[in-house]
Amino acid sequence: MKEAIIELLNNNQDWVAEMLAKDPDFYVKGAQGQEPKFLWIGCSDSRVPPDQITKTSPGEIFVHRNIANLVVQTDMNLLSVLQYAVENLKVQHVIVCGHYGCGGIKAAMGTAHLGLIDNWIRQIKDTQNYYWKQLEVLPEDERFDRLVELNVIEQVYNLGKTNIIQNAWEKEDRPYLHGWVYDIRTGYIKQQTSMIHDEETLKEVCKFEMGVIGH
Repeated sequence: MKEAIIELLNNNQDWVAEMLAKDPDFYVKGAQGQEPKFLWIGCSDSRVPPDQITKTSPGEIFVHRNIANLVVQTDMNLLSVLQYAVENLKVQHVIVCGHYGCGGIKAAMGTAHLGLIDNWIRQIKDTQNYYWKQLEVLPEDERFDRLVELNVIEQVYNLGKTNIIQNAWEKEDRPYLHGWVYDIRTGYIKQQTSMIHDEETLKEVCKFEMGVIGH
């Protein structure tokens, strides 16, 4: 167990050396502040590191992650991150990124009781129930993928309905909202929604991408 921790610390030293070799002022510039253009709301899954899959550097993406990339109106952690990103950092884009093979989505599709996490994935179960007519005709693997997609769209919709985003749209005509799905089987990111920049496009895009009349 100690060896694993030591390896991480050694890797950190290697990383510092690599970054300094590329740019001797890298850390000096980073210490001066951050001006990210993007807020990333993603899944906690260790296979979906936002900086690596988008080939970005430290300081370029402000990040919030939780199980199944949920936007819950009572989640003060997420709302605090969102408010700081939108009002202080002035991000131009907010991305909700889910991924195929998501364990949180898979758990919501099942019936097993998992303890505290049952409360968290309740929203995903609600989404599954709401769109069941669309989902029930699909083979299990395709149903799994589709629920991942539907969940991303739902979270983009939830994001757009927050007071934080509504106020920003009214005052500054930003940020743009995006729904993405990362495919862990190929490494590619799929744009699940087109760009959303106001209340009207929020409703239009989400209804279209859901494939049914909703909301």
